Amino acid sequence: MKVASIKAGSIISRSNIPGIDFVANPYVGCQHGCIYCYAEFMKRFTNHAGDIWGEFLDVKQFELDKIRPEKYDGKTLLLSSVTDPYTPLEVKYENTRRILRQLIGTKADIQVLTKSKLVERDADLFEQFERIEVGVSLNTLDNELAGIIEPRASRPADRLNALRRIADKGISTYVFVSPIFPRVSDWKKVIETASRITDDFRFENLNFRGHNIPRIMKLIDSKYPALSDYYRRIRMDQSLWNEVAESIETECKNAGVKCRIEFHHGGFSKE
Repeated sequence: MKVASIKAGSIISRSNIPGIDFVANPYVGCQHGCIYCYAEFMKRFTNHAGDIWGEFLDVKQFELDKIRPEKYDGKTLLLSSVTDPYTPLEVKYENTRRILRQLIGTKADIQVLTKSKLVERDADLFEQFERIEVGVSLNTLDNELAGIIEPRASRPADRLNALRRIADKGISTYVFVSPIFPRVSDWKKVIETASRITDDFRFENLNFRGHNIPRIMKLIDSKYPALSDYYRRIRMDQSLWNEVAESIETECKNAGVKCRIEFHHGGFSKE
């Protein structure tokens, strides 16, 4: 793992994500090494053009005093968008914990999203926010599949156990079922299992990008060859995701849980 320290002028920036006003990205890069990650585009903007995504991490150095909690009152702030706020080296550097501590007192709607059980560490800080939602990203409960597509993320059961302990403290939680590998991700089982912890579910489609397509198709061709043609079709015809969305909405209605479909991002539309 290639680790470097970089100076950041600002640790919180405006967001282009629908429904999110600001994002805080404590690191450049992410150690989880997910084969589907669309954030790999960050390499060309951060002097990592020749590096392997998942094999480097830039630890941002920033001035805490520049984070003014009142600036974000009434806004929505996400940790994080192009890194995981609880990437493994957060244990050592604690950038995410420092940001959260500095934000205490804000009247912003804080959202935290991670694939790491380390999130449980900061429950003491979460309890001090007026409005906060803590979520884990999860697209399968199968450890073997998770180990292939998210090699250095916490195992699915560990994420859910951490979320359960956070929820037990009265903190709002959610599960982000993302990204859905159609006809592979056992999202129905995720809903069934996680609905014992939270009733808030959000769903995101698999985001095909030039850099992740070879990795995704290698997985499908080798492990699920009967789906190869379907994946090539759904990559080209985004309208096929509508069938998946309709199935999800029906399942959530039957399960009595909240359902937010966040498909067709990245310029895609249902039409």
